[in-house]
Amino acid sequence: MPIYKAPQRDYRFLMHELLGVSEQLGQMPFYADNDMNDPDLLNQVLEEAARFVEGELLPLNRTGDVQGCKRSDDGEVTTPDGFKAAYKKYVDAGWPALDADPKWGGQGMPHTVANAMLEMMNSANVAWAMYPGLTHGAVSALSEVGSEDLQQLYLPKLIAGEWTGTMCLTEPHAGTDLGIIRTKAADNGDGSYAITGTKIFISAGEHDMAENIIHLVLARLEGSPEGTKGISLFLVPKYIPDASGKPGERNGVVCGSLEHKMGIHGNATAVLNFDGARGWLVGEVNKGMNHMFIMMNAARLGTGLQGLGLGEVAYQNALAYAKDRLQMRTEPRTLPGEVADPIIAHPDVRRMLLTGKAYSEAGRALALWLALSLDTEAHHPDEAKRKEAADLVALLTPVAKAFMTDNGFNVAVQSQQVLGGHGYIAEWGLEQFVRDARIGQIYEGTNGIQSLDLLGRKVLMDGGKKLQKLAGLLQEFAEANEEDETVGSYVSALSKAANQLGTLTMLVGQKAMEAEGGKGADEVNAAAVDYLRYFGHVVYGYLWARMAKIAADKVAAGEDKDGFYAAKLATAEFYFKKLFPETKALSVQIKAGAEPLDVDMKAVFGFEAAH
Repeated sequence: MPIYKAPQRDYRFLMHELLGVSEQLGQMPFYADNDMNDPDLLNQVLEEAARFVEGELLPLNRTGDVQGCKRSDDGEVTTPDGFKAAYKKYVDAGWPALDADPKWGGQGMPHTVANAMLEMMNSANVAWAMYPGLTHGAVSALSEVGSEDLQQLYLPKLIAGEWTGTMCLTEPHAGTDLGIIRTKAADNGDGSYAITGTKIFISAGEHDMAENIIHLVLARLEGSPEGTKGISLFLVPKYIPDASGKPGERNGVVCGSLEHKMGIHGNATAVLNFDGARGWLVGEVNKGMNHMFIMMNAARLGTGLQGLGLGEVAYQNALAYAKDRLQMRTEPRTLPGEVADPIIAHPDVRRMLLTGKAYSEAGRALALWLALSLDTEAHHPDEAKRKEAADLVALLTPVAKAFMTDNGFNVAVQSQQVLGGHGYIAEWGLEQFVRDARIGQIYEGTNGIQSLDLLGRKVLMDGGKKLQKLAGLLQEFAEANEEDETVGSYVSALSKAANQLGTLTMLVGQKAMEAEGGKGADEVNAAAVDYLRYFGHVVYGYLWARMAKIAADKVAAGEDKDGFYAAKLATAEFYFKKLFPETKALSVQIKAGAEPLDVDMKAVFGFEAAH
């Protein structure tokens, strides 16, 4: 069975040394007044979380993959052996309420802690983690735009974990293009609506782990405008609550089938048929797209954590194998008395392992930085600080989703490569990590869509204001450390790349404005994926330079008792010399623009557009 140990030492480094989480939370009465910023408390919660995921979730990961979910003839779904029992332990321990609002029964812990736990859950058993994970999106939307009646009825149950939630957006003919959805809503005249239509790819859409499932559904009211301007959001429970708030009458929503998938077999990815199901409006009529993004932003950060978690667990298993597997000989010999040396002695194996380590540790730093920004956005008493944090979250959310899932999948593949033929065999677990990681690049908005969101909406649409704020952080760090003998070379490389990012942004924006025949969007589209990856490296470079500076100071002060800081320095050097130079190639690709893609589609692809 694959192994996994939660990276507790790295969490403590990131929270208390890199980000100063306790000090930052101490500025927010919401946390400080209840000692939720106490570093010992934060450490203890994460230690308990690690015990739960390592002891309860990890052993079920292979079971879930092999058994999958089963649907009965009446549309009920059974989860793999042990999933339901583990969920009950999760609920009984109070984990679903960890970072939820105490007003509705939550514990009010920081998002920083909850996101760290979510990474652990994704490493141990990503398919299981999706059942409670998707509920967060429903809670976020209801908390922000739900009516008081809906909040009082549903939020306590969702936050306690007694009920779970889903997002029902995609239809058979409409993936990303939600403006063409066909699901209809008709006013019943009693405050409820009749929802009719079919939704596909609904993660955790039907299961036996909770007593009720609350679907948040996009649908179009009769008479609403066409396109995205005419979409509304509705709450549709599997069981309609009775007068006492208990699950009552079965609603008109049924699982028509379960998808047969490449990975995440333990999660029920359902086709849901709504046949006049009773639903209640969430927020305002025709504002469904706006309300949906409340859910989607939470889901996108969660998906980034899936990529991070799977990359981390794949790396850990590859590392363990590389230490034990004897193959070929090195000079000087690592194990002179053995017939061969462990493969970790070979440079190319170390390259693959260091790639996993570098991407995982930088991704973890980004995830916790964004989580702390979410805490700041929600609870800091200074409005300017809240706005600054909100802008950072908005700018970096597509980067977290796409860069972390791309890297997570690539790390899983390279970790599988470390095992050679054994990596292709199911019992070692690496092939499952590869399959499970692949979906992260696709759902919650494909990584191509994330790239368009970053470049088109988050950067160009506001004239680069959010980007300029980030550039200010980088410049401040660079000016303070450019002469440092240990990290000065990293800071120099980072500064050059950051300046080039500004130049590339202006170049793409200028090309888009000057393009003729309505092809400005093509210039943005052609550059977007390379631009996001370049952007991701700049962010990771900033975080690695900061981590290296802290580590160098600790080593110089003689405080590196366990070699942790020396390892940080070695990994930072690998990142800047072997991974960060990818920005140079990406720069060339971005500058190429849309012209190489403007091909004769009939000649190249055999496709002739209708006129």
